[in-house]
Amino acid sequence: QVQLVESGGGLVQPGGSLRLSCAASGAIFGIEDMAWYRQAPGKERELAAFITSGGSTNYSDPMKGRFTISRDSAKNTVYLQMNTLKPEDTAVYYCHAKIRPSRWTGYMDYWGKGTLVTVSS
Repeated sequence: QVQLVESGGGLVQPGGSLRLSCAASGAIFGIEDMAWYRQAPGKERELAAFITSGGSTNYSDPMKGRFTISRDSAKNTVYLQMNTLKPEDTAVYYCHAKIRPSRWTGYMDYWGKGTLVTVSS
């Protein structure tokens, strides 16, 4: 069974930095795109950044220039380096990945349970 487990969230002051990690484990034949989404209180979940299996990246406008997504394919792990954090970055951050559990299945969507990031003084 495939699992995505996030870590690295917490409380940080405005202007500070955090690095989120998400490790995929279980029956994994292949991983395609990996991404970070976030959901602020009272708002819908939104895409923060994604990275393809080839390493191409894309960011939503509020994150450009401040967030960096990366992955370690050998460790089945995706990272989100967040710099110059603002109070409006406060949200639960979710990891998402398209994973092929076996050679007999196609790619399926998997989600982590989320990690809370709070930006406050």
